[in-house]
Amino acid sequence: MNVIASEFVSLDGVMEAPETWSLDFWNDEHTAYGNNLLFTASGLLLGRVTYEGFAAAWPSRTGDFADRMNTLPKYVASSTIREPEWNNSRVIGGDVGQAVAALKTQTSGHLLVYGSARLVQSLLARDLIDEYHLWIFPLVLGKGKRLFDGEHRATLQLADVKSLGSGAVVLAYRR
Repeated sequence: MNVIASEFVSLDGVMEAPETWSLDFWNDEHTAYGNNLLFTASGLLLGRVTYEGFAAAWPSRTGDFADRMNTLPKYVASSTIREPEWNNSRVIGGDVGQAVAALKTQTSGHLLVYGSARLVQSLLARDLIDEYHLWIFPLVLGKGKRLFDGEHRATLQLADVKSLGSGAVVLAYRR
């Protein structure tokens, strides 16, 4: 099992609150790329904040993408959620790195991480992310939570570049 982090970031590396700035650039190419990632995933791996936002939004939505989001197995890294309500959700607590390392050996396919900054930083520190799909949007936000904001270093290899029109690109990197 591979872990793929799919992250929306501004040119200056800000990932916070993409729902407030990414939609201005969204088009059919974004949708197609996002669908491909989601429909090839074996499950979702989410931090608590992202999970709670998704759990509030996706169960009431319809369509192929929503159906896939709602039916995929979901693993949520949290020390506060006890009984997740979104269907097919399981809490992984305690040593999240150890739990994700175990998931990587127990499941085939790939786990897709959306957002979840603290989770991604924790997995980066343990060298548990196999690919990064960085959706780079053509704007500078100046401030906000950054995806790579810590002491951990990783050397990655460029695997793919996909222009999504509207000035946005996805840079796919593998470790």
